[in-house]
Amino acid sequence: MTAGRQARAVRLGPRSIAALVLVSAIGVAAFGWPLLAGSASGLAHSQDAPWLFAALLPMLLAVVLATIGDTPATAGRSAGLDAKAIAMLGVLAAAGAALRPLGAGTAGVEPMFFLMVLSGRVLGPGFGFVLGSVSMFASALLTGGVGPWMPFQMLSMGWVSMGAGLLPGADRLRGRRELALLAAYGAVSAVLYGLVMNLQGWPYIAGMASGVSFVPGDPLDQNLARYVAYCLATSLGWDLPRALVTVVLTCTLGGTVLKALRRATRRAAFDVPVSFEEKRPTAAG
Repeated sequence: MTAGRQARAVRLGPRSIAALVLVSAIGVAAFGWPLLAGSASGLAHSQDAPWLFAALLPMLLAVVLATIGDTPATAGRSAGLDAKAIAMLGVLAAAGAALRPLGAGTAGVEPMFFLMVLSGRVLGPGFGFVLGSVSMFASALLTGGVGPWMPFQMLSMGWVSMGAGLLPGADRLRGRRELALLAAYGAVSAVLYGLVMNLQGWPYIAGMASGVSFVPGDPLDQNLARYVAYCLATSLGWDLPRALVTVVLTCTLGGTVLKALRRATRRAAFDVPVSFEEKRPTAAG
């Protein structure tokens, strides 16, 4: 590994990129179908659409995880998620799952976002997507939060951590400038996470409150106005504190955590080519 170049625990190959693009496209449809479906289409009036997407997303996520883990080896480097990457994934996913119950979403106190953003930054978008998805799955098992919303949470957190790995300057940006970049990204992604997750639950409240609920078949502008009102009335009080907590933790603890993660990746030597040498017999005596 050359000096100044940041190691990646998972190198994305063409198949992995294609799988990520596919699951992201399906995810956009899964979240946005109330706004994207035409008023004359059967999907706009279907009560089964949320359940269809909830059943489809776990299968697509499984395909993505399997594809990332099966990336062909190149230049002597081991394929996909090797033993070192799996070990680091397990440690970070366990840490993320343990952090989530500390706030349990109370008033937006969710320190899990801070760790997902920093881990995605250091370990790259491929590892970040897997880490975000697995961490959310593990935290759901830990907190008893298993339900039709869980695949949507896994996908959203995967996007958050993957986006951090795609930020510019991974090999050269350090210090306060990097922390400022990560804090800004963490704040924006924390708010967007809440807005995106609202789309998953919003259609279920149809008819409960005419001013904020989804009305199947209504024009886009009217449903969009109701969705904005729904977000302002329900989740913004959680989304903004979540963003604030992420910024505070990034600015205060981010430097230490980034150094620890980078030290761990250097010791794991993800980018060191694997080679085998034949042991030559030595003369007796």
